[in-house]
Amino acid sequence: MIDTEQNRKFVAAAVLLQGAVTAIFPQLSVRLLKRMLSKNFDNTDHLQAKPSYLRQLRALGVGTVAAAGTDLLLQSAAESEDEETQSVDTEPAEAAGTNE
Repeated sequence: MIDTEQNRKFVAAAVLLQGAVTAIFPQLSVRLLKRMLSKNFDNTDHLQAKPSYLRQLRALGVGTVAAAGTDLLLQSAAESEDEETQSVDTEPAEAAGTNE
């Protein structure tokens, strides 16, 4: 069976990486967009991104990094809470067994 916790961590890390690349190198996203548009439109190689669009891409990348980083932190916090809950649940059962 597929381990969903591992998949969630992998996807969050991939999104974090994509956001970092977009924030640092917005021109890569522009090139990718031009390449995708060129499949359906002519003369896309003449398109030029305005500086405001590049700033918006950077902001989107920073927001994506923040969201994915928060998700990874929440996942690790939830795992530690689960581990603490499991250890607390097993301790009373062991203690009750030793009293008999």
